[in-house]
Amino acid sequence: MTQKKEILALSDVAAILDSTARDRDPQTSLRAVDALAQRIFGHKLFTVMRHLADSNEVERIYSSNPAAYPLGGRKQKQGTSWGRIVLDEGQPFIARNEAELRASFPDHELILSLGIGSIMNIPVMLKGQCIGTMNVSGEAGQYGKADFPSGRILAGLIVPFML
Repeated sequence: MTQKKEILALSDVAAILDSTARDRDPQTSLRAVDALAQRIFGHKLFTVMRHLADSNEVERIYSSNPAAYPLGGRKQKQGTSWGRIVLDEGQPFIARNEAELRASFPDHELILSLGIGSIMNIPVMLKGQCIGTMNVSGEAGQYGKADFPSGRILAGLIVPFML
């Protein structure tokens, strides 16, 4: 990985909260979270998905690359180990390399074609339920458990956009 990660600062959180409170367009605030995630984690792709519990799908509400991953795109997650870990248990998930990406994501060919070698998925939680996911994708080995606390904070800032 060539990018140096920054530490999440309280002023970063305050800026996102201010954007959420003032901007009428949710995409503006989600772009601000995307930019912050770029500084904190680094990524080649940043997406936010809403969990549709009734159909056990996730629906994309934000994408840093709408040509490859357009808004409104849905994925079925019923019966997958990813769905059990992230959606059912509310735990973060990391695919660290190409083999783990291939095993975890049916759209792995598109993912790999974008130069992505790892993905970190952070559940967006509210009242004990996973209501969505924040997903950062980058180079192989780029993400680890040390990224989870900052990821959970950023995911918490996304809650208003899931409601």
